[in-house]
Amino acid sequence: MDDKVLTIERQDAVALVTFNRPDKANALNAEMWREMRQALVWCDQEPGVRAVVLSGNGRHFSAGIDLSMLMGVQGQIDDSCEARKREKLRALILELQDCVSSLERCRKPVIAAISGYCLGGGLDIALAADFRYASADAQFGVREVDVGMVADVGTLQRLPTVVGQGVAREMALTGRDVDAQQALAWQLVNRVLPDGESLRAAALDAARLIAAKSPLAVRGSKQVLNYSRDHSVADGLEYVANWNAAMLLSEDIAAAGMAAMTKQPAVFRD
Repeated sequence: MDDKVLTIERQDAVALVTFNRPDKANALNAEMWREMRQALVWCDQEPGVRAVVLSGNGRHFSAGIDLSMLMGVQGQIDDSCEARKREKLRALILELQDCVSSLERCRKPVIAAISGYCLGGGLDIALAADFRYASADAQFGVREVDVGMVADVGTLQRLPTVVGQGVAREMALTGRDVDAQQALAWQLVNRVLPDGESLRAAALDAARLIAAKSPLAVRGSKQVLNYSRDHSVADGLEYVANWNAAMLLSEDIAAAGMAAMTKQPAVFRD
């Protein structure tokens, strides 16, 4: 992991994944996209990690895709055959989409702790987290329409399920920025904290609370929530019935029951 652009720190069962280009407002260059995916794969596979906090070093979460990366796309996809050029561009878009979707594929819950700019690609990433906290100075925006393109890495697919169709369309079609209090009113974020320090503390507290629960139950709840969001109620009910038929008879239930009877904190295996 190249810690010049992204860092991972363990605090007990919580992984702190941090964008680390503060001098560039954590604009997302090619390395950051790839290393974010690598980091989330590691978090998913590391048994001792039970929750993830994703944030940005410095004032901003992320100002979106790095302009130098956009400027380099033409050279990256260049081909004498127009169809092959388009095929390469499609593959690049799908690759970026996959990097963002790594947050959803990670079985461990991901909390986005957002301060300052959360724009364009930064918002794509934040929306793929399980939930979002913000500091009072946070700004959110779907900026792609301002540069003459359609957002293509996940915002148009995920934003309506978070804030509803009307708000999502207003944000996407106007390109207007949204401040933290408006984001809270629209349920884009769950909480607004006064500053970056209290934001990080609140996100870490939530992650630790999750990490204290049954890992099987947490991982299962995330997967069932993701599946149910994308399917009918009937399909979701059948899915959770199948899940619990396979996973319900766990040692975690016995541990939770014993903890309730003895009024002691439950201790669960990873």
